[in-house]
Amino acid sequence: MEREYMEYDVVIVGGGPAGLAAAIRLKQQAEKAGREISVCLLEKGSEIGAHILSGAVIETGALTELIPDWREKGAPLNTPAGADRFMFLTEGSSITLPTPPQMHNHGNYIVSLGNFCRWLGEQAEALGVEIYPGFAAAEVLYNEDGSVKGVATGDMGLDREGRQTDSWQPGMELWAKQTLFAEGCRGSLTKLLMERFNLNDGADPQTFGIGIKELWEVKPELHKPGTVTHTVGWPLDTKTYGGSFMYHLENNQVVVGFVVGLDYQNPHMSPYDEFQRFKTHPAIRGVFEGGRRIAYGARALAEGGLQSLPKLTFPGGVLIGDTAGFLNVPKIKGTHTAMKSAMLAADAVFDLLGQDSPAAEATAYPAKLRQSWLHDELFTVRNIRPSFHWGLFPAIAYSAIDTYLFRGRAPWTLHHKQPDNMTLKPASQMPKINYPKPDGVLTFDKLSNVFFSSTNHREDEPIHLRLKDPAVPVKVNLALYDAPEQRYCPAGVYEIVGQDSGVPQLQINAQNCVHCKTCDIKDPTQNITWTTPEGGGGPNYPNM
Repeated sequence: MEREYMEYDVVIVGGGPAGLAAAIRLKQQAEKAGREISVCLLEKGSEIGAHILSGAVIETGALTELIPDWREKGAPLNTPAGADRFMFLTEGSSITLPTPPQMHNHGNYIVSLGNFCRWLGEQAEALGVEIYPGFAAAEVLYNEDGSVKGVATGDMGLDREGRQTDSWQPGMELWAKQTLFAEGCRGSLTKLLMERFNLNDGADPQTFGIGIKELWEVKPELHKPGTVTHTVGWPLDTKTYGGSFMYHLENNQVVVGFVVGLDYQNPHMSPYDEFQRFKTHPAIRGVFEGGRRIAYGARALAEGGLQSLPKLTFPGGVLIGDTAGFLNVPKIKGTHTAMKSAMLAADAVFDLLGQDSPAAEATAYPAKLRQSWLHDELFTVRNIRPSFHWGLFPAIAYSAIDTYLFRGRAPWTLHHKQPDNMTLKPASQMPKINYPKPDGVLTFDKLSNVFFSSTNHREDEPIHLRLKDPAVPVKVNLALYDAPEQRYCPAGVYEIVGQDSGVPQLQINAQNCVHCKTCDIKDPTQNITWTTPEGGGGPNYPNM
């Protein structure tokens, strides 16, 4: 059956801060110029914000550029960031350190990024943007000349084997003069575009982290709105990059989370269990006494910085936001950078579409980026994340020199040398880690936390986690690395079964998947490919 299609000037894939900022900017520019421009935005989550997960403390500079009267329009920025606290943890104690200047949060706001995106969605729709939540862009479409033509949404109503059921509905094609990909970290279509157009040529390998987060309601006497706490050190060893965040929102809510760099070496490590262990520290656990966990989620984040940015344009489209990797790692912030990248891209695309004979590629976008504060911001912090390849203490010392002496303008650039999937050492060479059993009060097992992510996939839909070679999980991953997918996945998706009977095999519990993309990044042989499930599936984060 031939798929139906709809045509637009611009199609945007992804309803996060970048995609929504681009949509708003395009409509603003059209109104200013007295032109009509049709903009469609696809979001794979069941609603805008359903798949959005971040700390989050946001800077408002990009927002003010986009919507100067955001306060009057009711943007949900309700908790100004107050006191900053930065600590180094040992197993039983804590040392307060000077807060690095990049982490100062005066003038910033602690927010639910999901609620912020819902508000951005309302602003976009008010300007005439067509938003379609619950529709996952599953395929990139190409013109005969090889340029991007648009995207197609996935079929609905296929069974586990990919056969059509009675409820089958074919996907829809969306054609556009320009397609903006704003899929977030490790976008599945972005990954294909990078391979087709060699977008990573000349860039460092991207390096990633996994961020795991819980939202708690705490006792009023323990709640201090605006308090911002970050830690480094325990429970991680000094060779592993990572740390924690804890932010006090409004309504007696506290977000607590943990980030682990996915360039870690020990296959026995479980980022999820490191997070649970972190909460038991004497300097941390008291905040949650008598409280209750109300939500959970996890998401990968791109940490490579400026030197890992791919080529941002290709015939028919551009990359924006964290799908390209605009996160400012030392600031632990990416919302303002994602939005600014989107606004720069939108300006370039709008100018392009206004030409009598538009070129296929919006080459003005990277040129605008190089002239913007965004490029300067990322340039001045470019050496900090790669310095952590030397270990925690050398990196802290170097970062101080780079920040205070060179002001981020050292006459050299440090580099990321290998992708994260190549950093694991054989399990036989690394120490095993014995994690404490969850108590069900402060610490929790993976499956009970997945319940608090409201994750749902139709039980008989095709498995969206694909193995290139079904033999690799046992012959390689289990044999060499003790099946690390069982530990790096924060949702209990991967499980080795049958070992007692001598016939081990990998069982994929795809219905648990919270769409963090860690498996697609960290699998040692890149044997696992994350693809989009049916639209509307996955987590349904209420306030993350």
